[in-house]
Amino acid sequence: MVSGLGISPLARLASVTNEGEITFRSDVHVELVRASASDADVIFAARVSTAGEQSLDDVHADADRSAGLINYLMRDRHGSPFEHNSMTFFVRAPIFVWREHMRHRIASYNEESGRYRQLEPLFYVPDRDRPVVQVGKTGAYEFLPGSEEQYELIESDMRESCRSAYASYLRMLDAGIAREVARMVLPVSIYSSAYVTLNARSLMNFLSLRMKAEGSHFPSYPQREIEMVAERYEEEWSRLMPITHAAFIKNGRVAP
Repeated sequence: MVSGLGISPLARLASVTNEGEITFRSDVHVELVRASASDADVIFAARVSTAGEQSLDDVHADADRSAGLINYLMRDRHGSPFEHNSMTFFVRAPIFVWREHMRHRIASYNEESGRYRQLEPLFYVPDRDRPVVQVGKTGAYEFLPGSEEQYELIESDMRESCRSAYASYLRMLDAGIAREVARMVLPVSIYSSAYVTLNARSLMNFLSLRMKAEGSHFPSYPQREIEMVAERYEEEWSRLMPITHAAFIKNGRVAP
């Protein structure tokens, strides 16, 4: 499945501020570009354990009639039947988000390279809906909205830092310095893009850790920016595999 065909990812993103050649954003871009994923994929994979070769008859099973089986597998954490599917996303997000995302080693990644291409002057600056004040200690804290002065400081200092860093990056490139060296001056707020391929079981693991959701058996407290990515993943996955998604919710958002 391809969404938004013919429109560049940057054109579809919101919350843009252009300042000369520098662009500042406060969002992420997540696009499902290819998928082979349905609730029926869970059913035929599960039934091979008891039906053997006869499970081939279930490759195109009526998933609605087998919702109970999917719920049983989720509830009792029989995880492998949820692996026989695939989703590929194109994601554009700040590098600090990728550092967290790639800790999930149950996905396949191919990312744009700062060694092989000049990186675009696209930087993340949080908007004023983003809580920025940490209250409490590690493991037991919350984030609260900042004051007008704090938001102004974030915006002014982050923008100035990004402008200065990118100007230094260009000066080094113009001086003949290799891209892999010049990029070292850039902050982690610069955007990078990658393809991410994973199956439903891997995705459920990601969602269980990277979303704060009501009804979760094990509450999670993710950084807001990676949660924005997770929200888009879940939106697309719930459309592709609605019965599996409903069972995930029903059973406390615990990855099987």
